[in-house]
Amino acid sequence: MAISVTDIFSIGIGPSSSHTVGPMRAALAFLKTLPEHPAKVHTELRGSLSLTGRGHGTDRAVILGLAGWDPLTVPVDAEPRSDQPIPSKGMTDGPLGAMEYSIEFNNEPVPEHPNCLIFDAWDAEGNLLAEHAEYFSVGGGFILSRAELDAEVAASAEVPAGMAAAESTDDVPYPFTTGEQLLALCEKHDLKIWEIVAANQEALHKEDGGLEYVYAHLDLVWDIMRECVTDGISTSGILPGGLQVPRRAPGMYKQLMEGHDDKTCGFSAMEWVNLFALAVNEQNAAGGRVITAPTNGACGIIPAVLHYARDFKPNFTRDSARRYLLTAGAIGMIIKHNASISGAEVGCQGEVGSASSMAAAGMAELLGATPAQIENAAEIALEHNLGLTCDPVGGLVQIPCIERNAIGAVKSINAARLARMGQGTHHVSLDAAVQTMADTGRDMLAKYKETSIGGLAKTLGFAVTQVEC
Repeated sequence: MAISVTDIFSIGIGPSSSHTVGPMRAALAFLKTLPEHPAKVHTELRGSLSLTGRGHGTDRAVILGLAGWDPLTVPVDAEPRSDQPIPSKGMTDGPLGAMEYSIEFNNEPVPEHPNCLIFDAWDAEGNLLAEHAEYFSVGGGFILSRAELDAEVAASAEVPAGMAAAESTDDVPYPFTTGEQLLALCEKHDLKIWEIVAANQEALHKEDGGLEYVYAHLDLVWDIMRECVTDGISTSGILPGGLQVPRRAPGMYKQLMEGHDDKTCGFSAMEWVNLFALAVNEQNAAGGRVITAPTNGACGIIPAVLHYARDFKPNFTRDSARRYLLTAGAIGMIIKHNASISGAEVGCQGEVGSASSMAAAGMAELLGATPAQIENAAEIALEHNLGLTCDPVGGLVQIPCIERNAIGAVKSINAARLARMGQGTHHVSLDAAVQTMADTGRDMLAKYKETSIGGLAKTLGFAVTQVEC
């Protein structure tokens, strides 16, 4: 089945889509498979979910999911709160009722995926309701059960190396999984990328109300992105987690409003882009409600570039935001299908790299680019994020994540402008860049893939074994 843009741009809480949003969904999904509400649930976090689980709020997310909350509806201040110690066992109570819980951290990953949760459940008499139920958080808040993961692995094994099968034509009128297929559809039907995606989304959500439903979701996405910036520039203090990282967005906003930037140098717009990205990512780092775009670790890039379009390009409307998000969504679908948007799988090239590529495509659409130029913009942004490691200091989504979003946003705008000045022809295709990202991710040492045991985390002396989160 084709990926929905409503899943690419989902609503959740920080600080991580794969380590917070995904585990919350997995815990809730597990409960729904049980014949009755359990009296006790034990959760084992494996691999990256264990190594950076405390810093990423995975333990809290599991507890909230077991309480019955989902990322869309959970109050950001729900107990246990993100700024308080999280008990590894105790009682939880929520929409689904009370239960006893315990959480085990196991740094050893399972062979199939670095982000695995294993659940066991018992009833009030101590009878086993479920044993060793495995769920995988595969990036961007997406989850798979063991059966679903095995089915995906089996399906991919049937496709020749270097090729990607198109989605079922029963799902959408214009199936695509690669940039080449997408450009061919645009040329054959004389449609823009966003029009291709809109038609597919209308078919996917025909039971929900079609495009009206999709546009309502995208409008809400844009509203929450704007709220993140507004809240981010007006909230000061220290981010939780123990690194004593101060919020910088309020001070930067004040400087810009006082005319700190020398506009004669031509960098005024980029200063604002930096601000927008920092504001959103500081909200994410504090456990606020954000848009997973396509991940939480990279959630500042797409809204920062969209704010740039709103403030520095003429004739911006709500329809402009829809076209931007639909175009960006197409690139996210291609990357997710052929590589990964998970830092634990391929490093930060899969998070910031993917978001930068998506934002570049969306920006190119608003600049009036052709489909070929849009594909080129996405490729430029992704190509120049290849090899980017994920080494969050102390297991927290703060250093280098927050600044990295600002750099990624500026890179997106530059990629869009470079592509717009060309003809859409280039030596490296988007598909080649995506394939390279997947290959590079497989070759990358595990310590550089969201484990916080290498890179900056180790150099600065704040590896996960050395800091209390």
